[in-house]
Amino acid sequence: MQLLTGLATSLTMLYIARIFGGIFTSSVIPVNNAYLSDITSEKRRTKIMAWSGVAISSGVIFGPVIGGFLSQTDIHIRYSIGLLHLDRFSVPFLFVAILGLIVLFVVMKWLKNTARVDKFTTKKVSLRFTFTKYFIVLLVLSFVIQFVVTLFETAFSIYGKDELGFNSNQVGIGFMLCGSIMAVLQPVFATYGERFLSTKKQIALGLFISGLSLIAFPFFNNEILVYALIIVFAAGGAMVTPNLLSAVSLISNKDTGRNISIQSSTNSIGQILGPVLGTWLITGGFYYPFIIAGIIVLVAISTLFFLKNPP
Repeated sequence: MQLLTGLATSLTMLYIARIFGGIFTSSVIPVNNAYLSDITSEKRRTKIMAWSGVAISSGVIFGPVIGGFLSQTDIHIRYSIGLLHLDRFSVPFLFVAILGLIVLFVVMKWLKNTARVDKFTTKKVSLRFTFTKYFIVLLVLSFVIQFVVTLFETAFSIYGKDELGFNSNQVGIGFMLCGSIMAVLQPVFATYGERFLSTKKQIALGLFISGLSLIAFPFFNNEILVYALIIVFAAGGAMVTPNLLSAVSLISNKDTGRNISIQSSTNSIGQILGPVLGTWLITGGFYYPFIIAGIIVLVAISTLFFLKNPP
């Protein structure tokens, strides 16, 4: 699908390629996390899930950088085949397509099944899902943290340029700090956090830190202080994300893949609605998105009251 995206010559083709790309790639992260859950003990689960988050965050950080570099190369190519067209803007997508084929080869060659199957049997698969109160709370918290992160990123890109007078590089530094801090601190909190705080308390503290930093954000216009608040916000998110993923994976050994997939879908809904609400709120005032997002995060802490031991 990346190859088709790079060769697209119309907006319709681009949308079709992205839709199919989203459908096919939507299974990668849930299956990856379910696989990690199968091969790790419950004691190491949070740490391993944190490293999975590091890998994803690293891709989010370096992907746009590499894509921007490749699209600005001096490679002068221009070739058309029917409805398909190749030029220098196709280079990033061709690079990703080749990288995807390499990863596919590595997975097929070296990644082993978590369970040996001696005989295939026919089994009726039920599409009915049972949502316990514990699972629903985790889904709500997962939605909130993803919703707020994407809302913040959308609002900051506009707020930074129009209100703070930041240029593109300064806004980019803010995004880089947010992604980098989350990537670095997730394994740190996952490894050492339980020595001081339980999973529930880590989630509560992370939400509290993120909520306060969001509410304080629009009241500072000094560049250093703005970056400092972004770091604090990202640190709170880094404390929440791996603990939520680990908690979801521990609900059931039998339905780990299903539960992680549902959580991934919940995250995606938050990532869709966050930018929409952020853009809408900022039309009423630059401070609205941050304050409202902060209040939402702080209110979400109350749901932890229902987060007791998994069933």
